[in-house]
Amino acid sequence: MQCEQLFARCGVILANRLKERAAITLSHSFCRRQDERILNPFTTVLRLQTRKPNDKSAQKCTDGPSAINEVASFFRKNARNARGIAVFNITTGLAIWCSEAMTLALVAFMAWRHNVRNKTYFYWGMGFLLSGVGFAMVALRGQISDILSIEIGNAIALCGQSAWVVGYLALDRRKVEWWALLPPLVWLAGVFLPWVNDDYTNRVILYNLASATGATALAMAVCTAAWRNEGSRSKLGAIFVIQSLLCFGTAMAMAVIGPTEAEAANFAGAAAMATGFLLTLACALTCLVIMERSEKHLRMLSLTDSLTGVLNRRGLFGRFDAIQESAFQNNRQVAVLLFDLDHFKRVNDRFGHQAGDIVLTVFARMARQFVPAGAFGRMGGEEFAAFATAADQTEAEALAESIRAEFCRIPVSTGDAIIPATVSTGVALASAIEANRDKLVSAADRALYAAKAAGRNCTVIFGEAEAAAPPPPEPDQTSGELVPTLDDQIHALRRVGSLS
Repeated sequence: MQCEQLFARCGVILANRLKERAAITLSHSFCRRQDERILNPFTTVLRLQTRKPNDKSAQKCTDGPSAINEVASFFRKNARNARGIAVFNITTGLAIWCSEAMTLALVAFMAWRHNVRNKTYFYWGMGFLLSGVGFAMVALRGQISDILSIEIGNAIALCGQSAWVVGYLALDRRKVEWWALLPPLVWLAGVFLPWVNDDYTNRVILYNLASATGATALAMAVCTAAWRNEGSRSKLGAIFVIQSLLCFGTAMAMAVIGPTEAEAANFAGAAAMATGFLLTLACALTCLVIMERSEKHLRMLSLTDSLTGVLNRRGLFGRFDAIQESAFQNNRQVAVLLFDLDHFKRVNDRFGHQAGDIVLTVFARMARQFVPAGAFGRMGGEEFAAFATAADQTEAEALAESIRAEFCRIPVSTGDAIIPATVSTGVALASAIEANRDKLVSAADRALYAAKAAGRNCTVIFGEAEAAAPPPPEPDQTSGELVPTLDDQIHALRRVGSLS
């Protein structure tokens, strides 16, 4: 019984205290003027209609159940009076986003310091910095002037989107487009209109339209001609398209419904939460795009000769299967061409190694233009190779002769002198079905040795029969030499002993 009485008294005290002063904290996303009904749009207290402390209905609550019923009825009544109250605390959300944006800006600037020539990270860092500063100014509504918090703050935040667009353009080495500046321009073009500037709901609609424009620009910057080769890039473009549709749909829904200011705050809060989630996904997918780009670059470096810029031996051999498949589909033969620069050691000894590098670079740049559908690379030293398809032996020989003749024709200049340079070529052919990379390379190597033996600066071609033939046995190292027998050695030792 004592517990029930104590509980009843606590209920009466709680009911009276709640009825004396009830408040619900409102949170609004953007801005209101100081002369509006609610002075602070972020942490304003709305005082509800309450009963007086000496209300007889409160004095009648002398037992536990009556007190509880009084409290319940009080909240039910004031819940109806509090319809339209904003449920999203935008100030907290903006504070969280500002801290995240500043952190991401710091990370982007640190990445930019490692590669100053790449402006992508710099623009992304500026985007996060501008976004953080802009939304911080919006969150300070009531603490700073209206023009700083409303017009300038949102414009700076939208400039962050423009910086992100420029960053994605720089990622593909594309020039800055004029439409990258559309987000802040859309905002500034509309916010100074009287029917927009004086109405909170219209400002929210305008901001969503500007944000949708920025998301569309991001999607345009991401979805370039190379996006089909990068899986993460297509997903990133889809994220920005969804964000654009979300912001545009929110603006259109608000324009049709005509919500109150509190309901507009809820619209803005919901859109901000969804946008934040999409931006988080966009950041993750952007990291994947960068990883894919880095892996592609490293793979290219591992398959490319650093001096001449053509494929190295590993990259060249990796293209053979594709050439063989192409030859099979088009009913053509597989041709392997080996090139060796004549007297290259003399060039290095006479003109220097830098001049030799120039000769290698000139030949590689010229020769790969003749095999665009095939594969051309450097095997090592002064030796190059090409994999191509040919209809017959005549076409393969014509290709080799074109490269040889063109290299003899063009002058190789080091600035101080003209270097006379020629090349010998060996060619081997095989049908697409019977083509074997190692056998064809070996046959082309034998043809190249034959060209060297024929006086250099010429082309020797081996057809299918010669290419399929096994290589000749290596010559005996003792061929043509007198090898002393055991008796000869004993006789020589006896003569040495007699002489001593």
